[in-house]
Amino acid sequence: MATIREGNKTVLLVVDAQVGVMRNAWNVPRIVDNIMVAVEKARSQGNPVIWVQHSDNELIYGSPDWQLVPELSSIKGEIRIDKKFNSSFEKTTLEETLAQLGVTQIVLAGAATNWCIRATAYGALDRGYDLTLIKDAHTTETIEFEDGTKIEAADIILDLNIAMKWLSYPGRTNTTASAEEINFIA
Repeated sequence: MATIREGNKTVLLVVDAQVGVMRNAWNVPRIVDNIMVAVEKARSQGNPVIWVQHSDNELIYGSPDWQLVPELSSIKGEIRIDKKFNSSFEKTTLEETLAQLGVTQIVLAGAATNWCIRATAYGALDRGYDLTLIKDAHTTETIEFEDGTKIEAADIILDLNIAMKWLSYPGRTNTTASAEEINFIA
């Protein structure tokens, strides 16, 4: 059973908004604009922004593809977490960092919806955090199978948005909101 977090501190968690992850993703300019809206709101309302960056054999740490997309950047004092697994919680310092900050609520954005965003969202809920997925600030690529079957990126995004709105966890809340609707003060 998850530890239910007490308090009301909120963090914006931006996961894998990296050049190599976003290169072929769906609707990147709009998604990046919406992430920027959320980042600016978090900063202006005094909430921490944590940047998570993935690395593996294909996305080499420090390489041009590993970098955040040029439109997004951290500012001095913002936390960066390096990860090697889909969930931002697995074998990282994220949970300890959130505890030090007194965080109980995570607002989530980034990429890729069906991998790292999904795994991080479920990881947050499993660990007792309240979660808001910014429904218009995460993206992924269309999946095409060898037989020609496709799962469109927009459908993958919609599926996670529906799940995060309607799942039910004891003692926790989870929902979705647009970047414009996000209010870190409320």
